[in-house]
Formats: sequence, C-alpha cells, structure tokens
Amino acid sequence: MSSSFFIFTAHFKETNMPAKQFIYGAALLLVISTSGCAGKNTSSKTITDGDTSKVPSVETQKPNTNYKPAFEGQTRIAAVKTATPYKVEKIAEKLGRPWAITPLPDGRVIITEKSGYMEIHDGNGLLIKKITGLPAVDDASQGGLLDVALDPDFANNKTIYWSFSEKYGVGNLTSVAKGQLNEAAGTVDNPKVIFRATPALDNSKQHYGSRLLFDKDGNLFVSSGERSVLEGRVQAQSLQSGLGKIFKITPEGKPAPGNPFTNQAGAMPEIYAYGNRNVQSLALHPVTGDLWEAEFGPRGGDELNLIKPGKNYGWPIITYGIEYSGEPIGSAIQQKEGMEQPVYYWDPVLSPGGMIFYKGNAIPEWENNLFISGQSSAHLARLVIVNNKVVGEERIMEDVKERVRDVAYIDGMLYTITDSGNMYRISKK
Repeated sequence: MSSSFFIFTAHFKETNMPAKQFIYGAALLLVISTSGCAGKNTSSKTITDGDTSKVPSVETQKPNTNYKPAFEGQTRIAAVKTATPYKVEKIAEKLGRPWAITPLPDGRVIITEKSGYMEIHDGNGLLIKKITGLPAVDDASQGGLLDVALDPDFANNKTIYWSFSEKYGVGNLTSVAKGQLNEAAGTVDNPKVIFRATPALDNSKQHYGSRLLFDKDGNLFVSSGERSVLEGRVQAQSLQSGLGKIFKITPEGKPAPGNPFTNQAGAMPEIYAYGNRNVQSLALHPVTGDLWEAEFGPRGGDELNLIKPGKNYGWPIITYGIEYSGEPIGSAIQQKEGMEQPVYYWDPVLSPGGMIFYKGNAIPEWENNLFISGQSSAHLARLVIVNNKVVGEERIMEDVKERVRDVAYIDGMLYTITDSGNMYRISKK
C-alpha cells in the first residue's frame, strides 16, 4: 500500500472534511447518581443502577472488526445521561482554523489558528487581541500552529509555549517554542525553539500529535505523532526516534529529571512513553495527578490510555483497528506481553482532539469526568471513570453537528472550538 493512500485516508478522518453523522437506535439511558464517593482514583460520582451489562452503549454502528476486547468494559460501555440541566451556546464564530483553546488566569482564553497566529477572547467570546509575529509554520494539511500552554508562573513572567509543524532540513517535524506574551503589542517577544521531535520527514503532512501539558513539578509533557506514513509508523517503537512518543522536558527543552530512558544508550532521553500513533489529547487527573492520553487509531481502534513512564503502548504491533483499505495491520494482534492495553477504545472511531477533566461540581455528576473532543464523530464525549476504568459514556453537542477540535474548563464551564471556526460555551442552566 502506498504512503499517499495512507495520507489521503488519514486526511479524511483527521482534518476538516464533512463528518459522517451517526444514526442512533433507541437507547436506555443510565442516570448518574448525584451522591456518593467513588474513591481517590475515580470520578467522585458512581453509577448506582446496579447491573449495567444490559444497558446499551451510545454506539450503535457496526464495528470495523470482530476483534475482542481484552477485558469487560474496554469498549462500548453503558450509556449515561446528564441529569442536571445544561445549555450549549455559540459565543464566537469565524475563528478561521482553530486548533487549541487554553484558559488564561483571568477567565479569558487564548486560541491558536493553524496559519500561524493566536487570538485572545473574553469569556463571552469577544475578540480582545490578535497575537502575531510567531515563527513561520508549515500549515499544509494537518500542520500549522497547534497547541499553546502557559508557563506555571505565567502571571509573573508572561511566558507561553506553543507547538507547531516546522519546516526543517529536507522535511518537517513537530517543534516546541517559547516566548513572552506581549498582549499590548499583539506579539510574542523573544521566541525560541526549545525542542524538536526528530527526525524530520519529507513525505508527510500528517500526524504531528502536538499536545502540551505542564505537570505539578513544572516540567512539560509533549506529544508527537508517527507522521502517518509507513516510514514513520515503524519508528513509534524505536527509542532512537521522536515519532509516536510522549516526551517530558524541562522549560528549557532538556530531558526532565528522572525520565525512564535517560541512561539507556542510544535512546532519546526526552522520551517518557512510546508506541503511540497520533496523540492530540493529554490531561492530568485532578485528584490522582495521573497522566491520561487519547490517540487516533486507524480505521477503528482510537484509544484512551493511562500513561506510565517507560511503558510501550503497542503501535503498530498491537491495535484494535485495521488499515483504511480494510486490510489487517501487521499480524492483526491486539495483545502482546510488554505492551500496554488501552483503558478504553472506540470502533468506529471518536477521532480524539483535546481533552480535559471537569474539575468542579457546578454540574455535580460531571465532577472529575473526562471530556474528549470528537472530530470525525462530531460530538464531545463524556466519560465517567471509576478506579481507572470507564464505566459510562455520553455524547454532548450532538445537535451542533460540527467537528469538535478542543475543549477547555473554566470555572464550572466547558469551552469548545470546532473545525467550522466556532466557539461554544457549555454551562449549567
């Protein structure tokens, strides 16, 4: 199968093309209890309706494969429904090609636009300032200006970090830069590239990954994709390559202290975990501090993973998906010793963009739930997690019928951006 075929089919699923809408059968909806505690590793709310084995999933379409999950509840979990009334409001439009939305300390948001600029909006969606002057980006296909994260001491140093696809050598790659936000001037001062996920490839404009997330110690998680083409795919398993990885670096771009492969000869010392496909979702659990990740599978097999240092997440050796052509991937195996199983997977796919844990209890049953933006699936997925297992799934924003690119949490509300260039606010009625 040619590389161009994989690029085209990946482009259909993971870029701004019309989303396939799902047709739902009748479903019995399970209500989340608004009381009780599920323990320190969980959502604070529990499902109390007893046996859920006969409760339908939100997914009614036929899977792409006949692969069997490794354990009960690994896919197509029981549907849940939010009992608290809430509203979804469109508060901004014509945002161009937004990729990331990140809260500022004062309740405003900063949004990246793929062609290479950022915008600051207030909490009601009003444009406050356009930020330009960033280093050039390679914005063909899935590339461009991607994620943005605030320095933990942003209130004092105004430093921001952003990821982007950069032309480099004969090809391009995922890069991370930092600089000081100068809102008054509408620019970023002293921009500097601090990390590159080498090697650069010259035959792909896909799968840059590119999520940024600071941990409690002030180090930065960075995700990369394996660039979609077969040349990059195999490198997801190589510790000498930066493709298909999760990194942990210092604010200066150096390997974070304690990284698992720092002393392994030939390995990139920035690597934290490997064997990933295309990671656009990272989030820290607000109670446990655990790192969670979601990544694109191929045709089927999008994954939710609990990330641990030094672990191998299997791509492309094990997967619950198949090639876009319908052919099996590799040996068509789903389990192998030494490779981690996903906590949850989707087939058909979710196409996960950004994700965030709901940290408050303005909508009580959402406390510590995980929300993942679905692109080709055209909805916001809500997952109830108990003891590191998904026990309920709900689809939010289905009526909007847009590819949901990213999601942020601010003061009990969720803010989403879509590939149609719109921003929405989800809040209690």
